[in-house]
Amino acid sequence: MSESEKKQRRQRRSFRPEFKAGAVKLVLEEGKSVAAVARELDLTETALRKWVEQAKADKGQGKPGALTSEERVELSGLRKRVRQLEMERDLLKNLRRQIWPEPQVLPL
Repeated sequence: MSESEKKQRRQRRSFRPEFKAGAVKLVLEEGKSVAAVARELDLTETALRKWVEQAKADKGQGKPGALTSEERVELSGLRKRVRQLEMERDLLKNLRRQIWPEPQVLPL
């Protein structure tokens, strides 16, 4: 097996919320290890660990400062809105300069 075959990345998959909830339940409620559940369900440990941490945060049991899923969605929307407003501001600045150019101040 060549070096590139060993390090070939797994194709990105998407999972239904019900599947994620079931996997998280196996870890949190049934006490199985993240590694065991990941192997059992053919997942990466990293992905499953993130799901578990997010589920804990959503229940208010996460690490201090961890965002809930709802807060993450809101933050994403707010960031998008800020980008849009910054673009509009820059456009208006450029338009103002075209309509009312700054007067040239002559040195005395």
